[in-house]
Amino acid sequence: MSDTSEPAAGMIRFGWEEWVALPDLGLPALRAKVDTGARTSALHAFDIETFGPASAPKVRFTVHPVPGRDDLVIPCSARIVDRRTVTSSNGESESRYVIASTLRVGEESWRIELTLTDRSGMNSRMLLGREALKDHITIVATDRFQQPKLSYDVYTTARVRHAAPNRALRVAVLSREDNYSTRRLVEEGEERGHTVEVIDTTRCYMAINALSPEVHYDGKRLPRYDVVIPRIGASITSYGTAVIRQFETIGTFCVNGSDGITSSRDKLAAHQMMARHKIGMPNTAFAASPKDTQSLMRLVGTAPLIVKLLESTQGKGVVLAETKKAAESVIDAFRGLKANFLVQDFVKEAAGEDIRCLVVGGKVVAAMKRTGAEGDFRSNLHRGGSAQVARITKEERETAVRAARAFRLNLAGVDLLRSETGPKVLEVNSSPGLEGIETATHKNIAGLLYEHIEAKVRPTPVRARKTMDSE
Repeated sequence: MSDTSEPAAGMIRFGWEEWVALPDLGLPALRAKVDTGARTSALHAFDIETFGPASAPKVRFTVHPVPGRDDLVIPCSARIVDRRTVTSSNGESESRYVIASTLRVGEESWRIELTLTDRSGMNSRMLLGREALKDHITIVATDRFQQPKLSYDVYTTARVRHAAPNRALRVAVLSREDNYSTRRLVEEGEERGHTVEVIDTTRCYMAINALSPEVHYDGKRLPRYDVVIPRIGASITSYGTAVIRQFETIGTFCVNGSDGITSSRDKLAAHQMMARHKIGMPNTAFAASPKDTQSLMRLVGTAPLIVKLLESTQGKGVVLAETKKAAESVIDAFRGLKANFLVQDFVKEAAGEDIRCLVVGGKVVAAMKRTGAEGDFRSNLHRGGSAQVARITKEERETAVRAARAFRLNLAGVDLLRSETGPKVLEVNSSPGLEGIETATHKNIAGLLYEHIEAKVRPTPVRARKTMDSE
């Protein structure tokens, strides 16, 4: 390296500060201080945590690329290539993780190694040490920005999302069961290069405070996850959604939010939600007083009627009353048990069949027709029903999408009945099983979910400020 203002022919001129990009990390514009006195380059990073197997460890970290803009957060992950003790110019030593990345300056790009450290007190979020500087670079120590100028404005546009690479994610699946759906989510995630950890929801506990809300598990604080996939059982809805709320408070992307899960699990609230969004469903009525039984039945229509416990799942607590007398007996029995229930019109033309539409990220990605077991009006696969791939109409597709959107669910199983007056939504399931629909349709639903997740966790543009480049 030479320190001269008259570089030889063919040499690249660098000032003491330059605009650079780290495309592998989704950082399209950074100001880097060039320091030939430092051997190793350094990148500003915080929330630095390791993850992945010991044989191929990775590090997850976040970057504030623009000084003074802590609202701009770029999440990154990379393979760890080393861990080094670095001594700063003031004599302080620090053990740092080392990663490799492509450095782009103007039209040139090459691989460099970077240590991760907190540079929040410095104007240059990156330091370029001598190991990163190629032989045909000459340093003009009295000047800066000899290479093409970039702009922080890139972080205020959608280009920041497009610039972000697909990176290795740290994923938590909240589940108490080792079932097909949980295994598929782990298997598919790991196949795509992510690290997937299954967390037993009931073993989570929470530190609730304004400064540093945390989720703990088995005596330790849980790490920062890029995404949480809830598989919350109906029996623990209340506690499970409290755990999800805590992850939401921390800022973790949750595939399905706590509000959507809570609303979809409460059958009364769910039907009221669908009514508010003008989504077709069977005529439904609810009452608390036994004096209202006759009026309740009249609101719904004539027998046969469906009487459904509010807490029912997988077809349990759902009774078909074929006559008015039978309906009165079932209602009286449920009331005697002090159980909350709905009364619904029975859609005869559905003939024991329903359509399960699997909605991922606002699109129906698969649909199957479920047929009840012989003599059973319920079509649940858990009760012996069968399934086959279904072709759905545009109206059915739109109804399923609107139902999932009403509950703000990124993943939903929407159950429809085909009636003479159009599709009727029976239920919106916030933890749909994958086995039945993957088997019936031969589609990789877990893979489609991860595609949606990978798109959602990309960086979010921030609002522009007039002085971004001078900050």
